[in-house]
Amino acid sequence: MPSNTPIIGFKTLAVATTLTLATSSQGLFTTASKVGGKYLYNFSTVPFLSELAKLIVSGTLLYQAHSKDPKGTIITLDWKNARLYPIPSLIYLVHNNVQFMTLKYVDPSTYQILGNLKIVTTGILFRIFLHRKLNKLQWWALVLLMVGATISQVSGCGNSTFSAPTQGYVLGLVSACLSAMAGVYTEFLMKKNDDSLYWQNCQLYSFGVLFNAIALSVDDANKGFVNGFWFHTIFNGYSVLTWCVVLNLAFTGLLVSWIQKFADTIVKVYSTSMAMLVTMLISAWLFGMQPNIQLLLGIVTASASLNLYYMNPLDLFPERQIAKEPSVKLDVESMKDNKNADD
Repeated sequence: MPSNTPIIGFKTLAVATTLTLATSSQGLFTTASKVGGKYLYNFSTVPFLSELAKLIVSGTLLYQAHSKDPKGTIITLDWKNARLYPIPSLIYLVHNNVQFMTLKYVDPSTYQILGNLKIVTTGILFRIFLHRKLNKLQWWALVLLMVGATISQVSGCGNSTFSAPTQGYVLGLVSACLSAMAGVYTEFLMKKNDDSLYWQNCQLYSFGVLFNAIALSVDDANKGFVNGFWFHTIFNGYSVLTWCVVLNLAFTGLLVSWIQKFADTIVKVYSTSMAMLVTMLISAWLFGMQPNIQLLLGIVTASASLNLYYMNPLDLFPERQIAKEPSVKLDVESMKDNKNADD
């Protein structure tokens, strides 16, 4: 098997499947948390509490792991290493702002479709920064995944789709590149050394908490603190469903960090893309709608892409494998004959 043909183990498959289900649940929990079609809580507090929850969980797991195996739990206390951890949070911060800017120029349908560009941009950055080669089958698989995701979203698009100004498409491309860059850079960071995953998470989420707190404070300052300081009103309007949104988002983030540490960003891309299709399928079932042909085609295309990406290229030419076996046997027999002749 070629060295660039990825192998998915049972644990990775289980985590990826769980990530797909958790990601698909996020949109459903978020929609269900609305009351009368509105959010009664400050939605900007959700990422902050999610980062805080991930930090608490990672800190607890780190403490337990270090207590059981101090030598096996590797913790690098080095400023040169620690200074790299704010970068993913900064990229996501810029990405969120670019997303809002993009929506000023394009409609939601076009925005969703442009978002699929991150599938291919991830593959490109995966190759450039991580030096991970993808064979032709894998490149076509990523393109096929992007097409499948786009097909499923075309349904219901009006004449306004793809009629946005040029700025909208440029920002959409920038947003896709930033999303891919954040994922690829985080994978680079997680695999940079043999540090404990829990310790790496603690560093990542500490900066996540910090930057989200700063963002909330700046937002309050821009509004003149009309509703008071966010820290005093953080739980206003929260319900059980709101906490489901927070905890599910935190759980999803922990799964992603595991995948980026022990698998790769492409696994994450497939999990989140399949989650989008699962969400659409579940939504159609919950709201009594018939799945349309676009959704079914999207699911089939994405499934074919998944199979193509993890296919051994030699499986396309089984006759070559069969042809190689007799030649090997002949070589062995000829070696035996030569040895007997020498004797």
